[in-house]
This record gives sequence, structure tokens and C-alpha cells, in this order.
Amino acid sequence: MTTELRIGPIEVTPPVVLAPMAGVTNVAFRQLCREYGGGIFVSEMQSARSVVENGAKVPGRLMFGRDEVNRSVQLYGVDPVTIAEATKRVIGEYGATHVDLNMGCPAPKVTRLGGGAALPVRRLLFARIVNAAVQAAGDVPVTVKMRMGLDDATLTYLDSGIAAAENGAAAVALHARTAEQHYSGHADWSAIGKLKEAVTAIPVLGNGDIWEAGDALAMMAQTGCDGVVVGRGCLGRPWLFRDLQSAFAGEPIAPAPLLGEVAAIMRRHARLLVDSKQSEQLGLRDFRKHTGWYMTGYPVGSERRRELAQVSTLSELARILERIDPAITLPPGGERLTRGHTSGPKAVVVPEGWRDSFDDPTPPKGADIYTSGG
Repeated sequence: MTTELRIGPIEVTPPVVLAPMAGVTNVAFRQLCREYGGGIFVSEMQSARSVVENGAKVPGRLMFGRDEVNRSVQLYGVDPVTIAEATKRVIGEYGATHVDLNMGCPAPKVTRLGGGAALPVRRLLFARIVNAAVQAAGDVPVTVKMRMGLDDATLTYLDSGIAAAENGAAAVALHARTAEQHYSGHADWSAIGKLKEAVTAIPVLGNGDIWEAGDALAMMAQTGCDGVVVGRGCLGRPWLFRDLQSAFAGEPIAPAPLLGEVAAIMRRHARLLVDSKQSEQLGLRDFRKHTGWYMTGYPVGSERRRELAQVSTLSELARILERIDPAITLPPGGERLTRGHTSGPKAVVVPEGWRDSFDDPTPPKGADIYTSGG
């Protein structure tokens, strides 16, 4: 199995990408993950229109660490002109060295307007958006992340993957679920293999159900894909990137950390958030959602979980964690407990006639709102 991955001029070792996750993959979380292993670590998804219109939250979402050599930005947009301008800005003003296009958001408020996972149905518009970003990016690589399609009756990933390659994308990533599935059921890794067979000129990355390092090796072996995209599996488990580093190097994978080590990582994460937001209140408010993910699988009791979910200061966090037995171990199978989104399946709503006009290049109106997902 080859473990060499190049995305344009960027050498990715090991061949691992941190999936952009709204409210999660900010500068603090990316730094924490980078401390454990290599790869590409993508920012939170950012609306192209917000970038162009100088939205107030854009600078915070596009903040990078001083040592963050590869500055990866994911843009969401539905208009080639807006995407092109946003691409120029994130490169010129924020120093992006990699731009990823989100074409897989399954959120109903987006697909019902023709955006996100609905957009690849309009294959001509899809191609024009990719081409516009590539032309605007110059030497900076542009990649595309997408889903299999709207549902089993409307699969778009093969045509979209080919179109992305033909229009200059440096790589394409497939979350092997449909928009209808959302985050339910199991990812269909066979679709990743089919995409790899269809798209040979650029790397194909697989995404979906990588909970442990061994899953990444299994996905690549089964599908022939060139690399993996890790999302929910690293929530509350930034050390997954250490495990992935070891797995791809053929080295033994360390056992799951004792709860004492997890507590130290939590304090580190909280401090990074406080520093990046320059506010203890805002940093700890952001950190609260992570506490449940860190504790997933560990038998700590509902009272401690509730306290952590309401923590307000670094000193309070330290006091709560001091009352937890540091020798507690993660029971077998705890690594595979689902974290993050679990919703689905959900019927996909798209604009009237959307599935009947594949070659309509008209950008959908109102679909370029900011949202999360992929």
C-alpha cells in the first residue's frame, strides 16, 4: 500500500486530512491535532459570500497558527463568480495554501435551496464552480469534497469526480454516504473504490466511519484510495492522529490513554481556545461541547459529565478533573462509540424541478448561506 499523497505541491504525510467541521476545526483544535501527527488540517467551512462581503466572523474562522505551514480553507458557495473572488481573498488576505470546496452539505435548509449536496445534480454549474476556483487559485491547489448524491436514486459522485478532475481540481474526497443518509447507517466504502476506478488523474480520498487507525488502513486496502479524511472519529480524540501516524509507519499503535492523560489533553485544549479567543469566558463556552466527546466511553458518571458541560473557567475545569480517577481505562470498544452528528436518514428536499435540469448553469438563489455539514 502506498502512503505517498500529493495535493498539488503539498506532500501529505501520512495521507490524512482532518475534515472541516463547523465550530470544531478552529485554530486551537487544529494545533492540538497537529501536535500528535502529520497531515492536512482544514479550517471550519466558510461561506464564500461571507468572505466577499467581509463578514464579521470571517477573520475568526480563518485564523491560523504561526507554525501552520499548510493553511487549508474550505469554502462553500453556489456561484462561480463569488467562489472565484472568495478564493482570491482567502489566498491573498489570509495566506491559504489549499482551498477545498464543500459540495456535500446535507442540511435541509441548504439542499432545499439547491446548495450543498444538491448542487452536484446541476453538473454544468458544478463544473463551472470548480473551474472558477481553480483559475482564481493559480498555483494553490483546489480540492472538492462531496457525497455520493442526494439518495440512492440520484447518485452524482462519479460524474462529479470526473468533472472535478477535468476542471483542474488537485484531488477529490468522497464522504461515502448520500445526503438522505445524513450521518446514519454505514458509509459505503465500495463507492470510494468505484470513484477511484473512474478518476485516475488526481488523488481520490475516502471519508466515512474512520473511528480507529486500523479503519484508515482497511479503507485504503479495500478501495485503493490515495488517502483518508477523518471527521467525527477524532472528536474528543485528537490522539487519533498519533495512532494514524503509527499505523501508516507500520509501528505499534498505543493503547487508549488513561483518563488522567485525557484530563491533561482537555486542559491543554481549553487553554488553546482561551488564548485564541483572548477570552476565558468565550474559550470555555466553546470548550463545553468537547467535554462529552472526551468522556465518551469512560465510566465517569453523569454528575461529572454535567459539571464539565457547564464549566466556565480554567480553574473550575482543573478542579473537576482533579476529582476524576486518573487510572480509569477505556473499556474495549470505547474507541468506536459514535461522536458528533448521528441524525438521519432524512428525506432530501430540493427545489422544484431540480432533478430534471442537469445542465442548467444558473446559480440557485439564496443557497449561499453559511451552515455546517459535509
